[in-house]
Amino acid sequence: MTSTLSHADVARLLSEPSASTRAALSGKLGVELDSPRLAPHELELAQDIVRILSKDIEVDVRAALAQSVRGARNLPRDIALRMAEDVEAVALPILGQSLVLTDDDLISIMQRASAARQVTIAARAAVSERLSDAVVTHAGEEAVATLMGNAGAQIGEPAFARAIDRFPDSNPVKEAMVRREALPSAVAERLIALVSRQLQDHLVRHHKLPANAAADLVMRGRERAVIRLGAGSNESDLRQMVAQMHHSGRLTPSLLVRAICTGDLGFFEAGMAELTGVKVENVQILLHDAGPNGLAALYRRSGLPPVLFNCVRAAVDVVNDTGFNGEPHELERYRARVITRVLTQAQDFDPNDVDYLVDKLGDALTLAA
Repeated sequence: MTSTLSHADVARLLSEPSASTRAALSGKLGVELDSPRLAPHELELAQDIVRILSKDIEVDVRAALAQSVRGARNLPRDIALRMAEDVEAVALPILGQSLVLTDDDLISIMQRASAARQVTIAARAAVSERLSDAVVTHAGEEAVATLMGNAGAQIGEPAFARAIDRFPDSNPVKEAMVRREALPSAVAERLIALVSRQLQDHLVRHHKLPANAAADLVMRGRERAVIRLGAGSNESDLRQMVAQMHHSGRLTPSLLVRAICTGDLGFFEAGMAELTGVKVENVQILLHDAGPNGLAALYRRSGLPPVLFNCVRAAVDVVNDTGFNGEPHELERYRARVITRVLTQAQDFDPNDVDYLVDKLGDALTLAA
């Protein structure tokens, strides 16, 4: 039997309508529907045959048809919709690959579909951001994990956040998310607090983080990793990430002071802007151009504990006295100067304050030294 539909095949369908004949014929229709050799009346004939077979009483016939026409561009949409509502042996090939189903069609089906159908839709070669959002909102855990692992899925930041909110304890969802090619910074920050050490390391290595952030995770866990994440973000992403952390109570005093003591000025400035309600540009003026009074006023407004002020003042003084552009060759010298300033001032600290500093920033100061 040839690979395309012939007049003899049509004659067999009409004269010997056995299930095996119809199934064999169904296997040829996908090639036939998209053949450039078909005249318009021949295409109509092929589509009519597909329409007849899509209503066949035998599941095997309809399943063979679905496999054959799943990628056909000339498959009539009404037939594709009928087959997508059929039993899974018929529906899954169409839901997974049909090019004639629209996002509206797929969203409507997905919202009331079985888990297997939801997974099939989530695994399509191309999934639009709108369809991804619907999967994350309505589908089950397996489908959402499949979507997150689908490199062909376009996923917006709100959908990532919703997936975490819906399935915070789902390892398949979180792991698939971590292993995506790219993640918004705010999403990666949330995941650091939720995933295993192995996946934390993967986040550091694969999402625009410096390699030494892996050591940071070992040294201090989440706080160090978050700072390195901020260092790899653009200004808009950084501000969004910091705002999210503040909203969820994760923008801690030790995190902010750790940032400035180890050279992550952008993170510290964004954090102070978030805590005080002052624009970042004005925060930078108060920190670097307004003298000690500007820094003191900004710090009081931030609500950060007084015990950490001297650390911040030491770090800001180093920046203002020597300049700091964050270049790799400058970072070690910057940190050394900060620790020198902090230790010089430590003799004036209350002993309880020293204990507090060691508890909150011990490893950061050691790293600076």
